[in-house]
Amino acid sequence: MLQSRVFSTVAPQILTQRMPLKTQQDEQPSLNLTPMIDVVFLLIIFFMVATRFAEMERDIELELPEVASAQALTSAPKQRVVAVRQDGSVTLDRDELSLPELTRKLSAAQREYPELSVVIRGDASCAFQHVASTLAACKAANISDLGITVRIAQASTAQTR
Repeated sequence: MLQSRVFSTVAPQILTQRMPLKTQQDEQPSLNLTPMIDVVFLLIIFFMVATRFAEMERDIELELPEVASAQALTSAPKQRVVAVRQDGSVTLDRDELSLPELTRKLSAAQREYPELSVVIRGDASCAFQHVASTLAACKAANISDLGITVRIAQASTAQTR
């Protein structure tokens, strides 16, 4: 009976306590710009000092070395395309040439870029002799990386042939 008496005296105290609720609103979040301004200021100082060093380097009197000849710093073209038409005419990158001109141009390009690649595209209805003559012109120009393009027949075309 003692226990129920203690409970009855404690229970009204618990029920009378209320949960505190916020009656004031919190401050709106704000963005602190001070660190961002500090970083921008440091970047400005860095670039000002860096440009000053670049100016001082240009002011140093130096006599730069000279070279007798210089080669192109550009990379070699991916590949040159030689097209052989039905009538036997030959084009190199869409410029029509004779076989001796083709040999001369490819020789010059091969001297400039030793790893030059040439792809030959022959018309399907041209005589193979025209393609063979073009291959011989490429060989005369010391082109070692040669390719011939073909079109893969579709399944319906392959079955009818």
